[in-house]
Amino acid sequence: MKKCSKPAHHSLTELNITPLLDLAFVLLVIFIITTIPPVNDLDLKLPTAAKRLKDPPRKANYITVQADGIIYLNKQPVNVADMVQTLIDLRVADPDLNVIVRGDSQAKYKQIRAVLDVCQRANIPKVDLATEAANQK
Repeated sequence: MKKCSKPAHHSLTELNITPLLDLAFVLLVIFIITTIPPVNDLDLKLPTAAKRLKDPPRKANYITVQADGIIYLNKQPVNVADMVQTLIDLRVADPDLNVIVRGDSQAKYKQIRAVLDVCQRANIPKVDLATEAANQK
């Protein structure tokens, strides 16, 4: 009787890890396949688009700040104190008022900031800063 019971107990003490390893390798392969990024090395000729500058609004009002500090509103010289009331009058006449601030590259930042503050005090809904496109070669 001892001979029959020993092999039965002997097989229970050993653990067959082959199915466990098979499962681990399958999970590893699935993980590797799902995490590989898509292939981007295909030769494609992508479409090109011309850089198009944004058209100015139809009813734009321009505030120009020159390098010497002179400020113009629609080609008329104006000082900062008078510009507030003028912009308020323009906004009342046109609720969809557009203002484009054009500052010389040599103008002091303090002057540009003063113009932006005036636009904010006058509650102008749309204020843009004019720039030139950089030359790309």
